[in-house]
Amino acid sequence: MLKHFHKLADRLYSWAGYGSAFCIFLIFAITMVQMVTRYLGISMNGLSSYAGYCMAASTFLGLSHALMTGSHIRIETISKLLGPKRFYLDLFAFGAGVLIALWFARYACAMVYTTLVLHDVSTDMDATPLWIPQATMAIGVVLFSLAMIDNFMTLLLTGTYRMQRSNQPV
Repeated sequence: MLKHFHKLADRLYSWAGYGSAFCIFLIFAITMVQMVTRYLGISMNGLSSYAGYCMAASTFLGLSHALMTGSHIRIETISKLLGPKRFYLDLFAFGAGVLIALWFARYACAMVYTTLVLHDVSTDMDATPLWIPQATMAIGVVLFSLAMIDNFMTLLLTGTYRMQRSNQPV
């Protein structure tokens, strides 16, 4: 059963990574459109806001994928010196990470819900309902929380975590 969960979770992490990459492409495309319209003297209000929304979406959607591929910055010098006791440091680090990620996910989801209920919109000319860009942040943080729980539980049950280890020499 755990194998099926890992397969599904890995797909979710990968799709979130693809979503993050697509948002980075959208930032590029929006920037190019802004350059061309500015050169042609055409006013396109709200494009800067959409680039900002895409930047936030790319950041948060990429969290779980980056964690699972070992792309997050980690300091492994101390943990390598601990040898077999490294397990306890990893367990503590993932446990603390799970708590922080869940705390952040709870408040991100609450923010989306509040914004949706209050019908809050962007103050820019486009008047975008803010729950839409905020939802990408909440989805990204929820997936990151899932990835942290996934690694914590796997570490607890098997003695090793699922994310790739850093390939950098220490």
